[in-house]
Amino acid sequence: MHTVSHHGRDTAYEYADRDAPGAPICFVHGSGGSSTVWKSQHRIADKHPVVAVDLSGHGESDDIDAEPGYTTLSAYADDVIAVYEATDSRVLAGNSLGGAVVMHILLERSEEIPVGAAILTGTGARLGVLEDIRRWLAENFERAVDFLHDTDRFFHDPDPRLQALSKAAMRECGREVTQRDFLTCHEFDVRGQLGTIDVPALALHGEYDQLTPPDYHEYLADQLPAGTRQEIPDAAHLAMLEQPAAFNQALLSFLEDIS
Repeated sequence: MHTVSHHGRDTAYEYADRDAPGAPICFVHGSGGSSTVWKSQHRIADKHPVVAVDLSGHGESDDIDAEPGYTTLSAYADDVIAVYEATDSRVLAGNSLGGAVVMHILLERSEEIPVGAAILTGTGARLGVLEDIRRWLAENFERAVDFLHDTDRFFHDPDPRLQALSKAAMRECGREVTQRDFLTCHEFDVRGQLGTIDVPALALHGEYDQLTPPDYHEYLADQLPAGTRQEIPDAAHLAMLEQPAAFNQALLSFLEDIS
C-alpha cells in the first residue's frame, strides 16, 4: 500500500502499473468497503495504471471525525483528490457511495483536478437507503450485513468465497463507519444538477442490482450531457467482482471509444 498525507491524515491506496500506455484510473469503493473491491481490475494494469483508494476510516486509511452527509462526502472527496493528484490520475471510477463521491467532485471541485472521463457503477443521482437497512445498521449490524449479501443485492448469484470476503471486509470496516457511509448515501441527491457535468461518463451496472437498479443508470445516462450506459449480465451491485471480465471489457471499450 502507498499513502498520501493531506488535511492532517494519511490516505492509503493500491497502485498497479505494468507499463500501461493509458491514463491512470482512480477507483473509489462503496459503503463499508475498501480498495480490495477493485482487486480484479488490477488485470487491466497493462493498459491503464490502476489506483484504488481506501476512503477515510476504511482499509488502511486514517479515520475522520465527521457527521454523516455532506461533511463526510466532502472529506471523502479530499481523500480521492489527494490520491488522484499524487498518482497523476486522469479518470475517476466510483461504485455506489464512491460514485456519489465522484459526482460530488465533478459538480463542485472539478477545477481542482483534470478529469478526462468518469465511470459510475452501481450508483445513482439519488441514493436513498431503505429504512430497514438504516435501522439494522443502528441496532443489528449482522442483520444488515446478511441482507446486503443476499441474492440480487451485492451479488446476483453469490459465490460463497466472494460473499465471505465481502462480509469480512464490511465487518472489518465496522458498524460505525459503515453506518456513516449509508447515511451519507441517504442524504445524497444531485438530481437536476447532472447537466453541468460535461466529461464523458459511463453508467455501468449489473443486470440484477436491486440496490441501485438499472433505471438509476438510465437516468444518469439520460441526464449527463456525455453519458452512456452499459449493463453487465448476471451481476448485481458489485459487478466488478462478480463479472470482472465483462466489467473490465466494458470499461476499456468505453475509454478506447472516447480516446
